[in-house]
Amino acid sequence: MNPVETGKKYDTITHLWESDRFNRDNGMAAHRRALQFVTQQGRALDVGCGCTGRFIDLLLEEGFQPEGLDVSGKMLALARERHPQVTFHHQDVCHWRSPGQYTFITAWDSVWHVPLSEQENMLTRLVESLTPGGVLIFSFGGTDAPGDHRDDFMGPEMYYASLGIEGYLAVLARLGCVCRHLEYDQYPELHTWLVAQKRQEMP
Repeated sequence: MNPVETGKKYDTITHLWESDRFNRDNGMAAHRRALQFVTQQGRALDVGCGCTGRFIDLLLEEGFQPEGLDVSGKMLALARERHPQVTFHHQDVCHWRSPGQYTFITAWDSVWHVPLSEQENMLTRLVESLTPGGVLIFSFGGTDAPGDHRDDFMGPEMYYASLGIEGYLAVLARLGCVCRHLEYDQYPELHTWLVAQKRQEMP
């Protein structure tokens, strides 16, 4: 399953995030921790931004100029209604061309839909889009080894992939990043998030 197909499936389940039962605190504490490592505000990017706008709101409050990126057209239509002043990109992150660099990038509960074969390329694109000293936070499946699977717990069958903890750390180190924080936040479930900071100067 490619990201464009995933986007079409998300078009059918936007109600899950529009519902009053959606927990808008999801991921917020992790983002506040990640933002502590940012040395200067600037442009920020929310990859797989969806429609809730909660991370966009946080970034605006913290003085950033946020943008959003998503493969779901319906998610983006809802996001634009919430934040008409914000730039949103309807793109597949695997092929997206960054219009500039960002001091902060978040990819919360999104890039695990990227095909396993494209995970390293995707991460490379995101790190290359960071300014020196820029910070990246993303969540992933905290497996011991690379792998992928499908499940339908949200309704339509979705594809998930992960390089595993060692895989992501190895790629980030090669790209000149330092891991600032890594946490299993729903243990024993494998939901994991990581904060990486791009070195000011490449070794």
